Amino acid sequence: MSRIGKLPVEIPEKVEVSIKGQDIEVTGPLGTLSRSFTPRSMFHKEDNQIKVERPGNSKDDRAIQGMTRSLIDSMVTGVLEGFEKSLLMKGVGYSAQVQGSTLVMEVGYSHPVEIEAPEDIEFEVDNASGDFQAKIIVKGIDKQKVGEVAAQIREVRKPEPYKGKGIRYEGENIRRKVGKTG
Repeated sequence: MSRIGKLPVEIPEKVEVSIKGQDIEVTGPLGTLSRSFTPRSMFHKEDNQIKVERPGNSKDDRAIQGMTRSLIDSMVTGVLEGFEKSLLMKGVGYSAQVQGSTLVMEVGYSHPVEIEAPEDIEFEVDNASGDFQAKIIVKGIDKQKVGEVAAQIREVRKPEPYKGKGIRYEGENIRRKVGKTG
């Protein structure tokens, strides 16, 4: 039995959920999210809960049930509280700033790197964060989109293992290597 899939998704007071066939639309104080699900997952709304059911008991059906339940729960959390991912920059001369909806970073290249914020995503920059040059915060209501944008930012300059320079997730542990001995 899927442990996650059989748990109901609680719907808070401020959130509205509408189900039309295999499509679910979740509306809350921060915005609206909608998603289409596979016909192998069935769901129905009872009181202030959504229950996800599966057609059979195969391994794939159990996996899809758990994934569908997690996606619906993330949608409800996103429109109610939102999601954020923090990245830290470390390196000589590294800096970041927000210009409108664009994140402009100086990360050791001959030119500044600009990343345009997709719809429903916003950037915040906190310069001079202790040992790091800048802290970049990616905020949004869609958990998947927040993670993708944060991964794009990290991809600009991955952390290197000798000095630890680069862009890393907050809390990420970089394995350091010993340099040359002379």
